[in-house]
Amino acid sequence: MWLPLVGLLLGIILGLSLTITIPLEYARYTAVAVLASLDSLVGAARATLDGTYRNRIFLSGLLSNSLLAFIITFLGDRMGSDLYLAAVVAFGVRLFQNLSLIRQKLL
Repeated sequence: MWLPLVGLLLGIILGLSLTITIPLEYARYTAVAVLASLDSLVGAARATLDGTYRNRIFLSGLLSNSLLAFIITFLGDRMGSDLYLAAVVAFGVRLFQNLSLIRQKLL
């Protein structure tokens, strides 16, 4: 379980040390991609604590969640609507649920 945490720490350090500017038109896509990634990581941590972690499930969930969030965001942009908020809310709810279950498991 320490290897994903090391990767996350390295990613945070790189993200804070590099100055990369994301164009405004891609900000929604980036936000949804970050939430999809966080959701998958927290879900993997919960599955690890439960003893049910499988790498295939993690990777397929990461890819399918990211793809679905991208499609929802893209369709919302084409229709002139803020459909990306649906993905933000869904990922937010799942993040808080998984964090709650992790906290209960650890306590």
